[in-house]
Amino acid sequence: MHKLMIITATTRDGGKGPILAKWIEEVARKTEDWEITAVDLKELNLPMLDEPDHPRLKHYHYDHTKQWSALVDAADAFIAVVPEYNYGPSPALINAFDYLFSEWFYKPMGFVSYGGVSAGTRGLQMFKQIITTLKVVPLPEAVHVPFFTQFIDPDGVLTPNDQMLQGAAAMLAELKKWTGPLKGMRTAA
Repeated sequence: MHKLMIITATTRDGGKGPILAKWIEEVARKTEDWEITAVDLKELNLPMLDEPDHPRLKHYHYDHTKQWSALVDAADAFIAVVPEYNYGPSPALINAFDYLFSEWFYKPMGFVSYGGVSAGTRGLQMFKQIITTLKVVPLPEAVHVPFFTQFIDPDGVLTPNDQMLQGAAAMLAELKKWTGPLKGMRTAA
């Protein structure tokens, strides 16, 4: 069993990321492949990067960084639930990645992106450039949800369509394929 972290990237009050994150977590739990940790960046509440030393040194001064480091270090794979803001990913997500360095190395990442007509894919493309610098392996298989509010009822319940379900199945299968070999690379390094 591999350790999967699902990261909810929106921090806005009333943001819908937690609804999408809950759905993908439920889908992932239907297999016995994953031990899942859900991290909502709103709840994590990291301040803007405030560590005095570069993250590559791992000389963390603050408890919030030490806790975040331990969570990320323990994970074998990630799914990021990513909204699109002004053609980019959420600032909180970039900030969370900037806090750490080697904790991210050689781990695969799947995505649930959401937004309007582009389904969050423009922000996701920008984010992929950032994470490859940290040796995260972004998977092309993903769930892209255009006009996402149409899938969420007034009670906050998400009803996925066939494309979302197929995308989730493909992404989770690919995530499983990459997790073991990359874990071996981390051990060798």
